[in-house]
Amino acid sequence: MYISQRQLENLRSSLKPGKVVVIYGARRTGKTTLLNEFLKGETEPCLLVNGEDIIIQGYLSSQSTEKLKAFVGNNRLLVVDEAQKVQNIGLNLKLIVDHIPDIRIVATGSSSFDLARGIGEPLTGRKITLVQYPLAQLELTTIEQRHETAARLESRLIYGAYPEIVLLEDNRERERYLKELVSSYLYKDILELEGIRQSAKISRLLQLIAFQIGKEVSYTELGASLGMSKNTVDHYLDLLEKAFVIQKLGGFSRNLRNEITKNSRYYFVDNGVRNALINNFNLLELRNDAGELWENYLVIERLKRQEYLRQSANNYFWRTYTKKELDLVEERDGHLYGYEIKWGTGKHRPPKEWITAYPNAKWNLINRDNYLEFIE
Repeated sequence: MYISQRQLENLRSSLKPGKVVVIYGARRTGKTTLLNEFLKGETEPCLLVNGEDIIIQGYLSSQSTEKLKAFVGNNRLLVVDEAQKVQNIGLNLKLIVDHIPDIRIVATGSSSFDLARGIGEPLTGRKITLVQYPLAQLELTTIEQRHETAARLESRLIYGAYPEIVLLEDNRERERYLKELVSSYLYKDILELEGIRQSAKISRLLQLIAFQIGKEVSYTELGASLGMSKNTVDHYLDLLEKAFVIQKLGGFSRNLRNEITKNSRYYFVDNGVRNALINNFNLLELRNDAGELWENYLVIERLKRQEYLRQSANNYFWRTYTKKELDLVEERDGHLYGYEIKWGTGKHRPPKEWITAYPNAKWNLINRDNYLEFIE
């Protein structure tokens, strides 16, 4: 069963001659499926290749204009899946764009190419970036009635929304899938491309982050727990973000001295991955972290919405040393929007310090009564 992907429309509208559309995203989030659906509507000659093929790597890392021209041939569309496997892929795609008129290029990677082979600088001004997340609620809405969405909310909080997870119906199978994903694929690119051999410490680092959702993270404290320097912790977290395992939010500040800005918060790109890392798939009624799962889910769904609807925003959390806080602050179109996320459905008021410091800012409470308006 194919669930319509919002990035399909963005891919079609972004792909133009002389441009490279780069699709980032973790493994198994549906990048190859997206390409296959896109190609069904293509009528021009197309060359589809996989960067894991050693022969393809030889051509696409050659830095020879003539060799690249011969490789592309008469095709007007070049699609490179798993392009992060190709050495100097950015430079070679630049050569193709510069020397083959009217060529359109799509490249996908299971990690940021800054982590992989450096696509960024060579393609400055020539690339358009899309991020493919696990399925978003605004995509699932196309196949669900409202009562079905409500009934499946607990499952989304526990098992996440990887495409195969959504299509599976047995929770034991979901657990097996997520455990295999975490053990085999989650940070495969980091280990391969960075030459890191301490996979156990990366797993332990992620487990520690999993228990600190919605809280500021201290690199020094994490380093002390793991027996590594705070700089190494910072480096590993940066790699995990580039591999689309976690998402970092910094603190927002403009006016108050006591606003926290030095520390960061981290969220998992998928709830199911988070729960697999700590091996906890218990029902919400048996857990003490329902609020954390809810916050993680809504923050990431909001980021998916921004990406898929092409809404430009800077995202932060806001907190003072007197413990007044907002879970998410969006800075977009010259305005500030503050959001407080609550699992319960009681009434809340905005922090007085927020209203005083930012009188023109908006404030909204997001709970189970109105969350779909926030993420769809």
